[in-house]
Amino acid sequence: MAAKSDGAALSVQTTENPVPPPLRCMVATEPDHGPSSCRYASKPYSLLDCCWVLCSLLVFFSDGATDLWLAADYYLRRDYWWFGLTLVFVVVPSAVVQVLSFRWIVYDYTDISGSSSGAVAAVSAAAAAAAESSKGGECNFSTKGSTNTNKQRGGGAANAATVGGVGCSSAGQNAAGAGTESGTRTCCRVCMWLFQSILHLLQLGQVWRYVHALYLGAQSSWHGNRGHFHWRLMCECADITMLRLLEAFLKSAPQLVLQLSIMIHANHVLPLQGLSASASLVSLAWIIASYQKTLRDSRDDKLPMSYKAVIVQMLWHFFTIGARTIAFALFASVFQLYFGIFVVSHWCLMTFWIIQGETDFCMSKWEEIIYNMVVGIVYIFCWFNVKEGRARFRMWLYHTVTLVENVSLIAAWYLYRGPNTSDFYALIVVCVVVCSYALGIFFMLGYYCLLHPDGPVSAAQWGGCVEDGGLMVESCVTPAEASPLPPPDVVTSPPRTLTRTAGTDRGEVVPGDLAVFQVRSTTTTSPALAPRPLRTEGPVIRIDLPRKRYPAWDAHFIDRRLRKTILVLENTSPVTPRIQYRSLSKPKEVMEYETTV
Repeated sequence: MAAKSDGAALSVQTTENPVPPPLRCMVATEPDHGPSSCRYASKPYSLLDCCWVLCSLLVFFSDGATDLWLAADYYLRRDYWWFGLTLVFVVVPSAVVQVLSFRWIVYDYTDISGSSSGAVAAVSAAAAAAAESSKGGECNFSTKGSTNTNKQRGGGAANAATVGGVGCSSAGQNAAGAGTESGTRTCCRVCMWLFQSILHLLQLGQVWRYVHALYLGAQSSWHGNRGHFHWRLMCECADITMLRLLEAFLKSAPQLVLQLSIMIHANHVLPLQGLSASASLVSLAWIIASYQKTLRDSRDDKLPMSYKAVIVQMLWHFFTIGARTIAFALFASVFQLYFGIFVVSHWCLMTFWIIQGETDFCMSKWEEIIYNMVVGIVYIFCWFNVKEGRARFRMWLYHTVTLVENVSLIAAWYLYRGPNTSDFYALIVVCVVVCSYALGIFFMLGYYCLLHPDGPVSAAQWGGCVEDGGLMVESCVTPAEASPLPPPDVVTSPPRTLTRTAGTDRGEVVPGDLAVFQVRSTTTTSPALAPRPLRTEGPVIRIDLPRKRYPAWDAHFIDRRLRKTILVLENTSPVTPRIQYRSLSKPKEVMEYETTV
């Protein structure tokens, strides 16, 4: 689900090629105590994190293996129609995800290897020079001015990733030295291309990403200076969860509906059918909860989600999606044609609803439209917040619509079911759907009232909920007790999520385990919203883009060129840099960004 910006290649500006006044991307080696750069202390990689990745890998294998096993069983039973459908819902989504994963690897690896742009070496050399001069001052980088950032959705990302204006005298020498090293890496690059190609042809690209995440987590925990590895770990986890979310709703969701329909149509259940359907349902619930956790972990302005909250959220989606898919399967077993019309109509309605909400997830207009269409598929099965703001009304509206749809589907099946289905059996099925949906709502309320990262919420405070980590956030304090909220430029929570910016209403500083920053505020916050300890020392990477609003991923996760540039700067810095976005609401900071280096 991650969008990628294929903007202009990296370039180094010189005084011989006049350009518009560039926006400054400063790497300051002295501690920056200014009001616009702070960083939250990162959360250590724990054994629970490792176990969660291993369990995610187990869920991934279980889902794919049971589907293939069931397809083979259909073939042996000469049920070629069911065999073909089951296999299609395994192979096609997996191939789509592998192509996307390999495309990301090709892009990332080509840039990192330095084979596509000599600017990478120059940026690396300049950053190294900044580290060498850490005691004597600071080395300034600049990005090309993006005056049309707020007018053109995709232009800012490319501009922000275009690095130039190196202000260190040793940059040229280091760049020349970097060119000599590229020849020795040719063999390694060929081996890596071959290795990754074989992995993705075998549909194991995501397995490699999980293993790589485990390695980065172990290195992050082992080394004292864990910032470098943790930054890469967060990027890898973001890629994994976005790929898995796409695969889950292209493969697991339709596979679940298909197998339930087959069981109802045949009026009996094979053990492998039940196993495959259960694995698909667990995979759906697991990846949604995992996505929300990773999204929050990537944002420095959101508190982290505990594993208790993740489990409860997984149960919430397990039961609501279970009830929804059973209703789909019952209706499809009687009205195949009308079921297809219903699904397409619901998808079109949800996609239009999402588009008119003007989401800000991707870096370009067309990528945003594709993203909205994919989220429309997610909305066929469950609620998935993609817009910042008061989400209470949107969430309850969605659940009301789905409840009406579920009741209508079940009623139509009950009235027009086949003669082989007894009244007792039909009543039991209806009770299962009702109880499953009720349990899902119960766990949803339990999550928001007891385990939400921003604090428990009582019934009286549901009216003042604000959007949270992927869904919605509620404040657990009354208006009288709550202290004034900080201005929109201030980041007051730890790392978590991504979306796209629109207009001048973005403008926040990003810190995090990836090195993100915030503008300091003299305003105090309530204990429930209190952030983690802040860190102000170390270099700062300033990005000429307003910050995306939650629940969107930050631009340095979505835009792979920008991510690559930050990785180069971060890798050559002795201390993990902080990341600071432009704040449009502070005239002083805007003027500073518009200063020519």
